[in-house]
Amino acid sequence: MMEPNSYAELFQRHSANPILSIDNWHYPANSVFNCAATIYNNETLLLVRVEDRRGLSHLTLARSKDGISNWQIDSNPTLLPDPQHYPEEIWGIEDPRITYLEELQEYVIAYTAYSRGGPLVSLARTNDFVKFKRCGATMPPEDKDAALFPVRFNARWAMLHRPVSATPGAPAHIWISFSPDLHHWGDHRILIRAREGGWWDANKIGLSPPPLQIPEGWLILYHGVRRTAGGVIYRLGLALLDLEDPTRLLRRSDEWIFGPRESYEREGDVDDVVFPCGWIIANNLVRIYYGGADSCIALATAKLSDLRDYITHCPRVDSIYGWS
Repeated sequence: MMEPNSYAELFQRHSANPILSIDNWHYPANSVFNCAATIYNNETLLLVRVEDRRGLSHLTLARSKDGISNWQIDSNPTLLPDPQHYPEEIWGIEDPRITYLEELQEYVIAYTAYSRGGPLVSLARTNDFVKFKRCGATMPPEDKDAALFPVRFNARWAMLHRPVSATPGAPAHIWISFSPDLHHWGDHRILIRAREGGWWDANKIGLSPPPLQIPEGWLILYHGVRRTAGGVIYRLGLALLDLEDPTRLLRRSDEWIFGPRESYEREGDVDDVVFPCGWIIANNLVRIYYGGADSCIALATAKLSDLRDYITHCPRVDSIYGWS
């Protein structure tokens, strides 16, 4: 049994880290980081955020048989911003998360479109990762860190996302919203609140990969942003939602379970950041693919059984405030 208060990082870094960097790319750009992940045609597929030398981002596919090495990377950008038809993408598209909707036999990609009014949530759909159908903006700015659940709840799709108040210094929480058709979203409510004070996840949190279904509920990996005298630090924690009612937060880790430690996580375009947008399961092993310091992509793994044991021994949550 793994008790939450006997702290250890649950995810172990791969010895080949970083597994992808701009040196692997076929065309000039500044950096590669924050990638979605899924299994497609028996391969690990990453949809990678690529920042060009203007500072604007697009998405490019990388494929690997083992999910670690011999990556086959598209020779040109896979999904470019299209501000002519989708003006909210004028300053790029970023930080994708992929969810497979079995009911529709489609993959839905939630991503951040950077508009003149700020970042917002957009969706795109595909069944082959060659042709993409944009759904357009689904949430107004400022909003990001979004992903869908893979199933409906009472005939409605659900999405987690992270809006930010226009009030200076206001906390940023994880919200949940619902839709009958993936276009019209409502019933918005706060789901996981940022803590207050000196916590590692005080004031600003956001979803990392999409929700993961386990027997105990929906496992949530989220990031917390702590401001220090030397800058911000992005670390990761876990939460658990009810399986039938995802608006019910059941448990939440007090401690962060993974944070920047290695040089490729601590030094880059944005120092002290680990930022996963995708995870997959292979042989009871959970793989997270994460951006290191906004400059590269790295891999870390944990046993699914360890994550389940850990979260089920985390404190139960106060349903009013969203923390224990």
